[in-house]
Amino acid sequence: MNIRLTPQEREKDLASLIENGWSIIQDRDAIFKQFKFKSFVEAFSWMTAAALCAEKMNHHPEWSNVYNRVQVTLMTHDIDGLSDLDIKLAQKMNQLAA
Repeated sequence: MNIRLTPQEREKDLASLIENGWSIIQDRDAIFKQFKFKSFVEAFSWMTAAALCAEKMNHHPEWSNVYNRVQVTLMTHDIDGLSDLDIKLAQKMNQLAA
């Protein structure tokens, strides 16, 4: 079962994500990042790799793609907030984009 991040986990885990371009959505307990790539093909390739990771985790992002940009919102829907799954998927997405 997924549980919300504790205040201590939020402070520790979100700090490194914010340093790497993620932001906290104020009206939701969620995080957001826009990834920018050199081309549509790079953006779509990244989305494919991220989708495979998300599927393995059984944790799926809210995202959209316009040409070379991908906007991602992460939250755990069954708890209506942030969980460890969001942190892990955000970290993986950052690694894939590096």
